[in-house]
Formats: sequence, structure tokens, C-alpha cells
Amino acid sequence: MRYKVTFMLGVAVGYVVGTRAGRERYEQMKKSARDLAQNPAVRNAAETAGHTGRAFAGKAFAAVGDKVGGVVPPSLAGRVRGLRDRVGGGGGGAEDEWGTSNT
Repeated sequence: MRYKVTFMLGVAVGYVVGTRAGRERYEQMKKSARDLAQNPAVRNAAETAGHTGRAFAGKAFAAVGDKVGGVVPPSLAGRVRGLRDRVGGGGGGAEDEWGTSNT
């Protein structure tokens, strides 16, 4: 119960502070967030993390698949195959559906 009250108090304080800051401050924070997201270093770090996560998921699937045999549902197996193709299949710098390069 204490955590719910603390959470609600935080929401209320955030709302009051946000409404007092106004639209101009909101637009300023929105622009800062957009600039950060478009920063090449941030984009490269996010892309690298995505590739690493996909590679790890493929390895984990293979390790679990070896242990459980043919019990893995076909829908899951298809998704993991798709992830492997995205990681292993080189796009040669082509952009994916998110607008990031696959380099």
C-alpha cells in the first residue's frame, strides 16, 4: 500500500510540475530527445545492442533447442530463424524498416 501511495504522489507531483512548465518546455524537451535519438553515436550504440541481442537470442534458441528437441513450437522457431537471417544475412549497408543501416 505504501508503494501505491508513493507512486500516486509522484504522478501528482509530476503532473503539477509538468503543467506549470507549459507547452514551451515540453517542446524543448521533445526537441532535445529527438536530437539525442538522431545522434550518430546513439544510433550506432542502439544498433549494436540490437545486433548483439539478436545474436544472443539465436544462440540461446540453439542451446535450448538442442536440450528440448522438437518441442519448440513452429511459430517460435520461425521467429528465431527470421532473427538469424537479419543478423547473418548482410544487407550491405541497406536500411531496414526503422531507417537504420545494417552495417
